[in-house]
Amino acid sequence: MAVQEARQYGEHATACAGCAHCGRTGHRRAVAAFLARRDELAAGHGVPAAVAHSPVAARQWVSDELAQSARAVTAHGREAGPARLDLIRRGTLRTVWGAVLALLLAQALTAVEAGWTGARTAGLCTALALAALLSAAAHTHRARGGLLAPLTGEDNRLSTTRTVAASWLLLLSFSLLFPAVRLLPLRSPAETGTGTGAAVTAPAATAFDLARAAGLLTALALVAAVTVTARLVVTAGIAAGRLQKVRADRPRAADLLCDDSGRACLADVQYLLVSGAVLVLAAAGLAHDPDRLPGVPWSLVLLLGVSAAWHLAAKCAEGVRPTIHSVVRSREAGDLDAPIRTGDDIEIRGRGFVPPGAGAPVPLTRLVVRIGPVHAHVPLVPVPGGFANPTDTALTVPLPADVEPGRVEVSVVTAAGVETNRVTIDVVD
Repeated sequence: MAVQEARQYGEHATACAGCAHCGRTGHRRAVAAFLARRDELAAGHGVPAAVAHSPVAARQWVSDELAQSARAVTAHGREAGPARLDLIRRGTLRTVWGAVLALLLAQALTAVEAGWTGARTAGLCTALALAALLSAAAHTHRARGGLLAPLTGEDNRLSTTRTVAASWLLLLSFSLLFPAVRLLPLRSPAETGTGTGAAVTAPAATAFDLARAAGLLTALALVAAVTVTARLVVTAGIAAGRLQKVRADRPRAADLLCDDSGRACLADVQYLLVSGAVLVLAAAGLAHDPDRLPGVPWSLVLLLGVSAAWHLAAKCAEGVRPTIHSVVRSREAGDLDAPIRTGDDIEIRGRGFVPPGAGAPVPLTRLVVRIGPVHAHVPLVPVPGGFANPTDTALTVPLPADVEPGRVEVSVVTAAGVETNRVTIDVVD
């Protein structure tokens, strides 16, 4: 019933192509249908009588049925992807222009008693210029989520280092544009009066004071270096096969605080919090004295450096190369001890078989065991709330009939495309 409802709603969602609401609802219903089907098969219901008499055939049928249902869920998510990205683009643009409107209201309220000044005009013009540039960038990358495109990594997840670097770059851009706008003839008559040209160029003499801005520039260079170094570390880990990256369905805000598996990462959390706190203090200094680049104390720069070093150290220690420790014959209750024969189940023990982010059904279906010249797909064994096979440390697969008796090499190819070491087993007649 749940599968039929998902199919019917999928037809409706196709008719409403481009509708974000229909796409999200259709995807949610497809996910609910898959979970219901998984729990039904885990309870032993819904298996055809033609294969129920054979445990091997029933297990393979259940695995194929779940794989097909999981691909349907992925197809629904792919159809809803463009509408979701467009919704994200619109949301980020509303946030940007909402911030400009908030700045205008704040300046209008504070100007009731103090009066409107050229500094307020320059601040508003600077915010409008930055908002226009960000809107143009969002329009250029509208197919990838607008402003989130530069912050999204190759694995389709939001990057913590890129987000921090972009925040500091935005603060620096505002700090540089504001004095430039102040040099334009935007001052009120009360401010300009009949002053000399030296008074007009006075902001230029103090705005770019290198001694004051050294901390800000050092902090910006630090977060930029962290961004580049983290990219190199990840690239080197993938090339060495130590780090496995599985592409995510879509970028999420939780990616900034979590690892690829969705668990909170302490290194990411502390780096985001420390850099955010220092950034807020720098922004407060800019608001207090907008005519000059904000000064960042060296103690805060040192704190930011310690946080960045912690983040990079965690990046370097991240990942584990998939490795097979042993291959044994899988023994059911009541079976006699015996060597591995064709048709038996073999249990492969090791680590790194299911990389972070690959616990979804579709990536699990891409897990392959190379047994001699034969490539055997690992069957999905459902249990209430998840899967008993495969797991990150063990997986069970039947020995195909095409495997010839003798010494055979066994290896595992994960969903990320990384192959493990090879272990030799003896197969007898």
